[in-house]
Amino acid sequence: MNTQIKTLTVKLSDAEIARNAKLEYVRDLRDAGHPALHFRFAKNRARGSWYLLNKRQWHRIGAFPDLNTKQVIAALPAVRLRVAADGAASVSGWLTVGELLDWFGDRMAKSRALSDKRRAAIKSAISCQLKPRLDDLLISDVNAQALDRLLMWPVQAELSLSYVQQLFRLLAMAFRQARKLDLIPVNPMAELKFSNFTSARIQPKPARLRDVQVPELVTLLAERFDSAPGDAMLALMMLCHGTRIGETRQARWADVALPEREWFLPAEHTKSKTELRVPLTDQVCALLRRYRDRQTAQSYTGAFLFPSRRGKPLSDNQASAVFTRLGQGAWTSHDLRKVARTAWTDLGVDGHIGEMLLNHSLGKIASTYINTQAKEQRRLALVKWHDWLDARGFKAIHAQTGVRYEDSQNLVDALNGGACEPEPQFVKGEVCKCVGECCK
Repeated sequence: MNTQIKTLTVKLSDAEIARNAKLEYVRDLRDAGHPALHFRFAKNRARGSWYLLNKRQWHRIGAFPDLNTKQVIAALPAVRLRVAADGAASVSGWLTVGELLDWFGDRMAKSRALSDKRRAAIKSAISCQLKPRLDDLLISDVNAQALDRLLMWPVQAELSLSYVQQLFRLLAMAFRQARKLDLIPVNPMAELKFSNFTSARIQPKPARLRDVQVPELVTLLAERFDSAPGDAMLALMMLCHGTRIGETRQARWADVALPEREWFLPAEHTKSKTELRVPLTDQVCALLRRYRDRQTAQSYTGAFLFPSRRGKPLSDNQASAVFTRLGQGAWTSHDLRKVARTAWTDLGVDGHIGEMLLNHSLGKIASTYINTQAKEQRRLALVKWHDWLDARGFKAIHAQTGVRYEDSQNLVDALNGGACEPEPQFVKGEVCKCVGECCK
């Protein structure tokens, strides 16, 4: 046997690599079926590197056994294209879409930029929809036909078109991120669009609450305010201000300033990641006082408007359960935002003011040229809205006694002059003069 041979031409496989690892004089293995594919042993002959020889230049593909033979051969067409395009050849250790999704799911689970709700939604979409359908699909085989056959067309028969679009966007995001980090040689979804798979238009969900139903809704909340004040108050705050469920459930008494008549929502609590300052009307101030009294009567002196039993605000699931109890499947928390926004338009509220109340993004151009919080306009819009609600039963809940905006500070001063009244303990700007545990 010629022990001087350094390169052997073989049919490459993991087993063939293991056999030749015992032959110290063999440095390289070349694949008989793909002559440009070479394997070079490392000093530790249990390991090695994959190379593509192109125009007398060696392009490293990756390491063995991180990349096994099947993975490298499967990725070889994409590697050749990449070398031809930019001279780069390295690939990740992924062979299938499932492996890429595992990486992306783990990455999203650790992202601090995402809310718990968003992380949970991504985890569910990957584990329940994408992986069961695409787990074994080779990355090199990803194309419009494969995605249409395995994912898009079967899913649209079972799920809403809007959710199918979300799945497509999530999958595209995973491939885009992997390509940005140089973990895959090419992005097979780079040229694909959702419209490639369907021409149907995604229609917005119809509103399940209309203005004519508001009196019935207010009557329900009035009844629940007596039996379950926390449930009713969560819905009332959303109805009165059009805030989101995630923003509202985390409300703190320290962020409610009755003297300044403002409810502050910090950026970390909002979907848009921008803070929101909500004007408080006479009706809502009275409602907050009544609700604070109810909490105090039930021996709660904590920091949150909507506390859980663990001393924290309601979780997302707990808040959603509130609306399951209230709506009984007929309407959801988001329908409160919809009915409020619709009513604002009917009441003549300016469109930009309505969007600002909802804390929607005004768009790049509007954000550039409209540099105002329009606090007074937003307050007047809410005054008009709450007066409209009063005419439909809201007044019976907040029990407004006729104290108006100009007199509110006098009421606060009168309360602060007492021994240790319940309300000042929990509302920013109202000073409690006791020294016990209640103010902590």
